[in-house]
Amino acid sequence: MIRWITAGIAAGSLALAACVTINVYFPEAAAERAADRIIEDIWGREEAKKREGNEQSSVGMPGRAMLASAFAGAVELLVPAAHAQADIDISSPAIRALTASMKARAADLEPFFDSGAVGLTADGLIELRDANAVPLADRNRARKLVSDENADRNALYREIASANGHPEWEADIRSTFAARWVANARAGWYYKRAGGDWTKK
Repeated sequence: MIRWITAGIAAGSLALAACVTINVYFPEAAAERAADRIIEDIWGREEAKKREGNEQSSVGMPGRAMLASAFAGAVELLVPAAHAQADIDISSPAIRALTASMKARAADLEPFFDSGAVGLTADGLIELRDANAVPLADRNRARKLVSDENADRNALYREIASANGHPEWEADIRSTFAARWVANARAGWYYKRAGGDWTKK
């Protein structure tokens, strides 16, 4: 009987350890927060303020908030190590340099996003989706901006993964950023999901 109880406790411990390993392996919520901070720095805080207003308008549900808080507290008691490690470092000099480069380019890209000439892709990059929306004299400049932006974005995802000691996270970082670029995009900008058509936000 004791052997069965011991085996059951061991199995439960292994299952809990597996859950902790998954949570620590790629901290998705922390990655989303990191992506939002970088995107807000590049594009400005106007859209962030709009999002905060929408979130505050849905806070009038005390029961749900209390339940979420209780659940978060229980999880933290069970897996404090995972919580301590669940953070994404975006402070390296290389990340700051890439962010600054993209921020400097943002104002030049903005009219192309606004006109629909450029859109956000499912792999966290941008694409010239409608060259006809760009005056002929500006097309080479638009292509260059897109190319430079994509080079910085690719380097950013790679650098964030490396800076956090997990180069294997690059695909997860890219996927998180792809979703957050769209979430932070202005109304009227175009984006494309994997295997999908262009959609106007």
